[in-house]
Amino acid sequence: MTAKTSSQQPQFMTNTPLIESSDTNQIVVPDKTSWKNFFAYLGPGFLVSIAYIDPGNFETDLQSGAQYKYELLWIILVASVAALVIQSLAANLGVVTGKHLAEHCKNEYEKVTNFILWILAEISIVACDIPEVIGTAFALNMLFNIPVWIGVLLTGFSTLVLLALQQYGVRKLEFLIAFLVLTIAVCFLIELGISKPVASEVLYGLFVPQLKGSGSTGLAISLLGAMVMPHNLFLHSALVLSRKIPRSVSGIKEACRFYMIESGIALAVAFLINISVISVSGSVCSSSNLNPDDQKSCQDLDLNKASFLLRNVLGKWSSKVFAIALLASGQSSTITGTYAGQYVMQGFLELRMKPWLRNFLTRCLAIVPSLIVALIGGSAGAGRLIIIASMILSFELPFALIPLLKFTSSETKMGSHANSKTISAITWIIGSLIMGINIYFLVDHLISVLVHGDLALVAKIFCGVLGFSGMLIYLAGIGYLVVRKNKESSHLLALTTPESREMERTVSAYDGQPRQDIVNMQLPQRRTSNDAN
Repeated sequence: MTAKTSSQQPQFMTNTPLIESSDTNQIVVPDKTSWKNFFAYLGPGFLVSIAYIDPGNFETDLQSGAQYKYELLWIILVASVAALVIQSLAANLGVVTGKHLAEHCKNEYEKVTNFILWILAEISIVACDIPEVIGTAFALNMLFNIPVWIGVLLTGFSTLVLLALQQYGVRKLEFLIAFLVLTIAVCFLIELGISKPVASEVLYGLFVPQLKGSGSTGLAISLLGAMVMPHNLFLHSALVLSRKIPRSVSGIKEACRFYMIESGIALAVAFLINISVISVSGSVCSSSNLNPDDQKSCQDLDLNKASFLLRNVLGKWSSKVFAIALLASGQSSTITGTYAGQYVMQGFLELRMKPWLRNFLTRCLAIVPSLIVALIGGSAGAGRLIIIASMILSFELPFALIPLLKFTSSETKMGSHANSKTISAITWIIGSLIMGINIYFLVDHLISVLVHGDLALVAKIFCGVLGFSGMLIYLAGIGYLVVRKNKESSHLLALTTPESREMERTVSAYDGQPRQDIVNMQLPQRRTSNDAN
């Protein structure tokens, strides 16, 4: 019966693990309390942190520094702290319940709500892939003088290159990518020392919130969207399931603690990189010693023009090194986007697709708008599209964040590991801040168009009705997720009963075995005939 069902399944679909492995017990956490266990948990946080130093981050960092100097550094600080808290909650959800965020949404919400959340999650993954496409196209342009629009088309073939490299193990690929990206980070840090930004101004921008006009608000939203991405919440909650952890109260607490430490280290590195990029951009572009060409580049700074910032460090090699790091950053982010798409589709639809096809479909959807903008607006238009894509991510964040906050605060799902009142208050404040900035920008931008725009009266009325209706729908969707009470409990008891609390060694329904569809993602291997059986 099973064989018959399998034979009727389309070839591009699969019931095999999302990440194939011949050894399901490779990443096992010892059943004893020790700081050495930390090394068994290393991986998921660093893989997720790649998204915090992708081409979208570089683009928004460069523009915020060039246009507003150090005024938006505080956004990076707030976003980094928020990311640490939120990513830790995503990891906790997977560790405690044995299900990732998309699966919880599937069990919790009605069909219509689930369908909408799935569509929004897929849009966020495509929006995240757009900077990767454009960043790769810019890198090819700097390396080989290929026109941006041709580079956009060539990114469609990056899937084949990525899969070829994965045959040697994703861990080795990650080390290579990390080395290249850290190379550019070191260059920016050296340039930071050469440009010598005023320390007091940097600290003021880092700790004193300020937003001057809709332009800075739009960039602030882009920075938030580029730092705290919706798909990362789905991804992190799934990656932690690749470990076999002790199913005791102390074992679960240790896993949650070490995952938070690992995320903190990874995000601290990403924080320093983003701060250095903004500071260098702000310091160089505000300098009075710039030549006319560099002054022109600063007025509309994008990834394709940013290599001059490193000229003091690398000289004539600045564009080549920057391009290589940009290429590596874009391709590494493609890995996280592909896996996130797999988990989202599997969780919401209980559907699995071969990784190469999943990557190809996402990339095609990202190529279409990128190609159109690159043909019409050139590199400047492509750079603006990255900002728009980052803004989309920020607007969509509540629809992944609110379910995560409600699930991790629910004793029904998390048992004794549910968020404390303090953590719940902090996370809801963070969520409210993000949503507040989004709504402020929408209202301010809409009013600016209606009052100062050169539209006819009928067009203004139409835009006003359409705009405010859209905002009401947006707020209604957020309100529904906030007000709605959780109904479904987790399949895991989460050690909530008195008996289980007294007996820490008691094994629950989820026995800590790594999930067959998620396990061992760091070292994917070719499937053998034994695995197929």
